[in-house]
Amino acid sequence: MKNIDMHSHYIPKAFIDLIEEENNKFEAKIVTKDGQRFVAHDQGYIYPCLPEFYDRSVKLEKMEKGNIDMTVLSLAPPLFYYWTDIELSVFVAQMVNDELLEYVQKDKDKFSMMATVPMNSVEHAVKELNRIVKKSSGLVKFVQIGTNVEGRLLADPIYKPFFNKAEELGVTVFLHPYYIGNKPGLEDYYLTNLVGNPMDTTISAVNLMFSGFMERHPKLNICLAHGGGYLPYQFGRLRHGYKVREEPKSKMAAPPLENFNRFYFDTLTFEKKAIEYLVNLVGSERIILGSDFPFDMGDEEAVKMVQSLNIPNEDKENILYKNVDKLLNV
Repeated sequence: MKNIDMHSHYIPKAFIDLIEEENNKFEAKIVTKDGQRFVAHDQGYIYPCLPEFYDRSVKLEKMEKGNIDMTVLSLAPPLFYYWTDIELSVFVAQMVNDELLEYVQKDKDKFSMMATVPMNSVEHAVKELNRIVKKSSGLVKFVQIGTNVEGRLLADPIYKPFFNKAEELGVTVFLHPYYIGNKPGLEDYYLTNLVGNPMDTTISAVNLMFSGFMERHPKLNICLAHGGGYLPYQFGRLRHGYKVREEPKSKMAAPPLENFNRFYFDTLTFEKKAIEYLVNLVGSERIILGSDFPFDMGDEEAVKMVQSLNIPNEDKENILYKNVDKLLNV
């Protein structure tokens, strides 16, 4: 048994070093407050500059403490850089992918990776995914992208070439909420994250379900962060709406259950009953362990949460490692 955390974030040390330079091009800098260093993006997003993001020894220590045997590392979403010019977003994606590949190749028993791509240019996103998958000799089996690209939803046909490439390469797409700064109406109480993140996932996933996207990509694997947002817990409403309204059927999408069962979901809900409900709804074969380490909205006891669920041991094994084994071909 090998517990695998598929939702854990990474920031290249090279990025930290570069933004410490004055007049850097990354629209970010290091600031210090009460003795703690932070990464501050010009758009208003600030997060601690923790060694947990890049230091191998710290990651391994935390993994051992949390009973994690292997981690699939993905870029911290503030570094998606969808908002900037294509040249810079391509540079960041390539820097991250190359450094992360070198990082995981040094210890493939402990680490794997998700690629990142510059989704503000579909052409370059396709090229970068193809490049890093080939460079990795097939090690890269996941790519992480935002739930939208500067407000444009992924069901937009403009992104079809990228998803065609992911499908062709057998790469699972992990959808993670993307934002820089607060969202209108959610400025107070950290609601941009607490409410906005799961809302973003829900909106993105439902658009994929009703737009005909899933039918256009029948072999594409998609995993949703944070337990699927609000989607699993309002599925009955979507099913009823599809039955009684014409709008959800306007793109000839299959009934919601058929498309809903295509998704994978991570476990990051912070609530046992929510995960147990999800197991009953979609089956343990579609659920994957995720911690969101090392952000403060992560769960360093994710394994313990799964082990405490009132479900059969076989289901726990699916969630803890078997499902990711299949996607990674470990």
